[in-house]
Amino acid sequence: MNPFQELDFYQFQDLLDEEEILIRDQVRDWVDRQVMPGLAEHYEAGTYPQHLHREMGELGMLGPCTSERYGGAGLNSVAYGLISQELERGDSGVRSFASVQGSLVMWPIERYGSEEQKKTWLPLLAQGEKVGCFGLTEPDFGSNPGGMRTRCRRTADGWALEGRKMWITNGTMADMAIVWAKDEEGLVHGFLVEADRPGYQAPEQKHKWSFRCSVTSELVLGDVRVPEANRLPEAKGLKAALSCLTQARYGIAWGVLGAAQACFDEALRYCRDREIFDKPLAAYQLTQDKLAQMATEITKGQLLVWRLGRLKDQGKMRPDQVSMAKRNNVQIALETARLCRSLLGANGISLEYQTGRHLCNLETVQTYEGTHEIHTLVVGQAVTGIPAYR
Repeated sequence: MNPFQELDFYQFQDLLDEEEILIRDQVRDWVDRQVMPGLAEHYEAGTYPQHLHREMGELGMLGPCTSERYGGAGLNSVAYGLISQELERGDSGVRSFASVQGSLVMWPIERYGSEEQKKTWLPLLAQGEKVGCFGLTEPDFGSNPGGMRTRCRRTADGWALEGRKMWITNGTMADMAIVWAKDEEGLVHGFLVEADRPGYQAPEQKHKWSFRCSVTSELVLGDVRVPEANRLPEAKGLKAALSCLTQARYGIAWGVLGAAQACFDEALRYCRDREIFDKPLAAYQLTQDKLAQMATEITKGQLLVWRLGRLKDQGKMRPDQVSMAKRNNVQIALETARLCRSLLGANGISLEYQTGRHLCNLETVQTYEGTHEIHTLVVGQAVTGIPAYR
């Protein structure tokens, strides 16, 4: 297998500092050595490579921005983005594992949890010794999480949780879940729920044609009892849950560029080598039109997330800016995968090539963490000042 060649049309690397480049290169090397071999077999079998998350933890890929005080790597946001990019260059499911663990589980514990919760859980999650999941989406409520039916009620010694969550990454393999539920007054709370509590079930969702290297589950909460110490004390209302999604969407905006670059690199090599009517496929105008279009969009996507990362580290990043980046970069990654699949011809549907796998995965990424349409409306409201959700 030829080494991956990153598209760097605008000298994007010059915008990165030495530590960011070092981290990117370390993760890139690890993905080539540990993720890529056997990945097609895992995808075909519909299994997650279970050995990976301990190694991700040892290398600081889980919750990379988490404070070193709690076992994290304490990296900046651009470094986190580059980690996401390289993991998704391997597979969206592998990046999604890290994204859920870091942005949807560790981040809310660090941001909204008690000191005891932070000390107990964050070091274990950062090392990959424990796995977490995030329970917000429900069978009937995806884009409208405020309609959730999962309920929490106070008991003599804590809380009782009742409800169902759907499309939960890592759910079946998780040791704990961050679960969001409404109380009797309609206020949303976040809870740490250990997987071994009576009434907690996490059956795996099978028969997926996308995200096959990822564990996707349902959470069933049947009168699950947790103590008050398990409630995230600073998480007040639905806004807290949505703020977690903002962190995850940031990583997605970077990650999908890895998938796009993997497809582009594969298709470019193929077009240079494949001869059609006695000359390379890359020598034809129609082929070069597709390659030029993809190169332009990937370059624009790189500059978009780099600026977003710098804003994030300055404390200036807004949720609608994240929506723009997630919306744009997922769409251009999906279009890139489709164009690359067409350039590969019949080989594009074979798992000997990675483009078809990325294409199927990106169909999911376009839907989760806010659909393309919802992010369009978020950006539209930011531009016009008028909400158009109804």
